[in-house]
Amino acid sequence: MGRHIVAPVDELPPGTRKFLTIDERPIAIFNIKGEFFGLLNRCPHQGAALCEGPLIGLAQSSDPGEIEYTRQGEILRCPWHGWEFDVRTGQSYCDPRKFRTRAYPVSVEPGTNVVKGPYVAEILAVSVESDYVVVDL
Repeated sequence: MGRHIVAPVDELPPGTRKFLTIDERPIAIFNIKGEFFGLLNRCPHQGAALCEGPLIGLAQSSDPGEIEYTRQGEILRCPWHGWEFDVRTGQSYCDPRKFRTRAYPVSVEPGTNVVKGPYVAEILAVSVESDYVVVDL
């Protein structure tokens, strides 16, 4: 499993997503209300670029005719066939026992930790001005 620097935190404000390819895998990083999540950008149904779909809420009903939307912006809808996935876990809402998309752990780390790394190199004076979003594969 490798660690990959995605971007400075301020380049991914809440409500945004960033697409990238890491080790030939299409990945999307989401900032949902200040929390970061990573998903494989491929729908397990038929391979659509899943993370290009809209972020919606979860429709719930306790009584007929009454619908409440919760978890606004946390459910990802596939742009091809409308299958829905939990951004936090990758779990499908269409067939939860059978389908899910791969979720990757994402963390925010101080720039000083990113600069240290496990690298062997000439030592140079470095200053760090912000935190970075990092994904583990």
